Amino acid sequence: MQTEGLEKVGLIGLGIIGSRVAESLKEAGKQVYVWSRTPKPVANFLSSPQEVAGLADIIQIFTPDETALLEVVQNMLPALGKRHVIINHSTSDPEAVVEAYQLVRDTGAAFLDCPFTGSRDAAEKGALVYYAGGDPKVLDRVRPTLEISAKEIVYLGRVGEASVIKIATNMISAATMEIIAEAYGMIEAAGIDPARLQEAINHNGCRSPLIETKLASIIKADYEPHFTLKNLFKDIQYALKIGKSLKVEQPALTTTANVVFKTIKSGKGDQDFSVLAERFQDRSS
Repeated sequence: MQTEGLEKVGLIGLGIIGSRVAESLKEAGKQVYVWSRTPKPVANFLSSPQEVAGLADIIQIFTPDETALLEVVQNMLPALGKRHVIINHSTSDPEAVVEAYQLVRDTGAAFLDCPFTGSRDAAEKGALVYYAGGDPKVLDRVRPTLEISAKEIVYLGRVGEASVIKIATNMISAATMEIIAEAYGMIEAAGIDPARLQEAINHNGCRSPLIETKLASIIKADYEPHFTLKNLFKDIQYALKIGKSLKVEQPALTTTANVVFKTIKSGKGDQDFSVLAERFQDRSS
């Protein structure tokens, strides 16, 4: 392994998470080369993913979906070789992730399927959790780089399997968020202070970090994006596609998908996914 090469890290996608991971890498002393579809006034912003691959051995990809992932990989292909490790952090269609892996593998480069859990605040603190799929030796090679932005790295099997598991966890988050919104709406309609619901949940088996964080935001009507509603809907669509292909019934997710879609159509797709509860607020209108 070339230590000098590993000090140079490429990062594709400077959104809510990618931009913060890039900062963590810089603070850790890495030379970071970046590219994003939307140009950013940051140091070492290059002209293309291919140019990033020309300078960095490890490349972390934070694209929004499978279309962007495959476009980035296709652009990098002429510059890829055995010295490279491509790490996909996007939550994408698992079939597209496998396709990206095959394209990268054919160049001699290595590939890791590595979606994450954790939102804006976790990324700022270097406390993401990565779900890794692929060759364990590849994971070992890039572990020091991943640990800069992670509190934990969980190995989950082959390329594609980590993506399926990540989508499954987002199914749970989506349905949980919808039922929080409905419970909040019932409390509001009953004229009860929602803070009392929050207090009750603190002593209930349904308590979870997601519920604690999102109910607090709902009560304050604070929908600044940590994970946007439109990104949640994208992941719901992936889950529904997988469920259909496997002939698995998904009634709870289907109901949630309908509510999420209607909320996006009302213009709230770029807000945090807890905005699902907003329809129960301002009942005077």
